[in-house]
Amino acid sequence: MRHKVKGKKFGRESDHRKLMLKNLVVSLVEHERINTTQVKAKELRSLAEKVITYGKKGTVHHRRLAYKVLQNRDLVKKVFDELAPKYEAREGGYTRIFKNGYRKGDCAPMAIIEFVDTQKIIEKKEKKIKKKEAVK
Repeated sequence: MRHKVKGKKFGRESDHRKLMLKNLVVSLVEHERINTTQVKAKELRSLAEKVITYGKKGTVHHRRLAYKVLQNRDLVKKVFDELAPKYEAREGGYTRIFKNGYRKGDCAPMAIIEFVDTQKIIEKKEKKIKKKEAVK
């Protein structure tokens, strides 16, 4: 029984699994949207959200922790300068997963994982507030 055991094993050894998840995070930060299997996307979500949270905190220590995952100074800079400020008002849930059918070869369930675009959400909230003020 796997009581309180976090994460999937993916049929890989621990080193291979950790590198695979790090590579997925690197691809997600670089492209901001990737296509992968549903199970990998769900595992990737937790690691990607940790990296964004590091970016929001913004200390040197958190830069080093983000570098530990991303292994690329340009991507760390992108997280801290571009992505993290977009999610400053958000408590979590920086990624979104869409189901995307099945892979042709082995019929594995596929998914698209992407960062949530907060600018559109903020604009919608502002429009609702303006409508409420106009009604009063």
